[in-house]
Amino acid sequence: MLLPLLWSLHVAAPPVPVYPETLRGDHVDIYHGTQVADPYRWLESDVRESDEVSRWVASQNAVTFAYLDSIPGRDGIRSRLTNLWNHERTTAPSRAGGRYWDFHNDGLQEHAVLRMREALDETPRTILNPNTWSEDGALSLGGLSISESGRHLVYGIAEAGSDWTTWRIREIATGNDLDDEIRWTKFSGCAWLEDGSGFLYSRYEAPVDGRSFLAVNEHETMWFHRVGTPQSEDILVHARPDQPRWGFGATVTEDGRYLLITVSKGTDAKHRVLVKDLRQDGLLEPPIVLVENFDHEFSFVGSVGTTFFFKTDLEAPGGRLVSVDIDAPTPRPWREVVPEAIDAMLGVSLVGDRFIVRRLHHASTAVHLHELDGTPRGVIPLPGLGSARGFGGRGDHDETFFEFSSFAIPPTSWRYDLTSGETTMLHAAEVAFDPGVYETVLHFATSRDGTRIPLYLTHRRDLVPDGNLPVLLYGYGGFNIPITPRFSMARIAWLEMGGVYAQTCLRGGGEYGEAWHA
Repeated sequence: MLLPLLWSLHVAAPPVPVYPETLRGDHVDIYHGTQVADPYRWLESDVRESDEVSRWVASQNAVTFAYLDSIPGRDGIRSRLTNLWNHERTTAPSRAGGRYWDFHNDGLQEHAVLRMREALDETPRTILNPNTWSEDGALSLGGLSISESGRHLVYGIAEAGSDWTTWRIREIATGNDLDDEIRWTKFSGCAWLEDGSGFLYSRYEAPVDGRSFLAVNEHETMWFHRVGTPQSEDILVHARPDQPRWGFGATVTEDGRYLLITVSKGTDAKHRVLVKDLRQDGLLEPPIVLVENFDHEFSFVGSVGTTFFFKTDLEAPGGRLVSVDIDAPTPRPWREVVPEAIDAMLGVSLVGDRFIVRRLHHASTAVHLHELDGTPRGVIPLPGLGSARGFGGRGDHDETFFEFSSFAIPPTSWRYDLTSGETTMLHAAEVAFDPGVYETVLHFATSRDGTRIPLYLTHRRDLVPDGNLPVLLYGYGGFNIPITPRFSMARIAWLEMGGVYAQTCLRGGGEYGEAWHA
């Protein structure tokens, strides 16, 4: 038990740190005729390219770690956290290319390992192990896409946390990499053609030598790469040189007929949507404009023939599911399939003949099923208050998989049978603590304007939160990112020491839809 350590943190505070002096420069910007001083502009230089910045970082780190090392009981907390983290972890499986895939970590590995098996009851074999890519763990998996042909996968390699990703192609049967190499991509996935002959991706121009970490992310373009050819032979599929800030994402429909190009500006989930018919060299044909402006979210869910389904906030701040026939004459009418509800729509997937709709009920996940015409067909039961993710699959699948966790419940993976409605646990993390010792209770706080704010409290069951217990309070609201009940190993040590963990959903995160704001 670490309760004495918590008490020691109260009675023996470390000394107040003395920070090194930070140089103030004389840099001045002029905006619309007004001078704006920016004395710390020099700190924006890359640490690998500036001796001054490197020395400043080193001096700051010296102060920081001297302070941390003087905290009483920190060694005991470190030891307990190391013990907690050293446990086997396996993600929920997914299906692609006629096989099952998951990520596995045997305990304290720097990176999870990609594994594959032909059937769920088989022993998986390793396909990608990023731990062998570098001695210091600086190389990590930056993306993955598996061809439905089952022959190849393309995987991204990121170095030292950089957004730049280099892609390689691996032959699944042999485990050998091809000579293909795709460079200068950021924030891009890879979308395979149905026949597995190649994939689409987005990239930037190669930066000037020595500026790879300082280059501005502008003028992204979309390309097609054919397996077995050099990147210099890739085909330009889409570009907008007149719009340097636009980014492009590619999706190929499951029937292989259409390419969707989702256009975005920055991180805001507001999209333009373009469509290309891939028949008869459709990659080079001008696209159909399905959504013209950036006023609303249009996230592609799936298609049946020429009927395309999107999750959108058009006329629905809480989200709804709509469809459109891309062969219909313009203006093409949008049809509502699953309407907006009190619980905000978090995501939708099309698996088998069902829509799986994830909603947020007071920031906790709830999962609903709907027919293709929108008719409700019940729910997928979850273990309790928490967060569930996954629920992927294809139109020809009869199963889906998901992962569930909560504040004191480590991730567990589950299989849901769409035919029988049966839910089966596949894997539960074996962590060195008892989740049954803790409880999570949903409360509500009231803002000055009367708005009720969800507030989750988690603590040991033998404790009474009477206002005298130490509380670690976390709150966030912004960028339409919901804050839901998720597991964190670091918080378990705090709870074991007798602390209370409180998490509140500040407006801006979209827990009740986009209309819920300050």
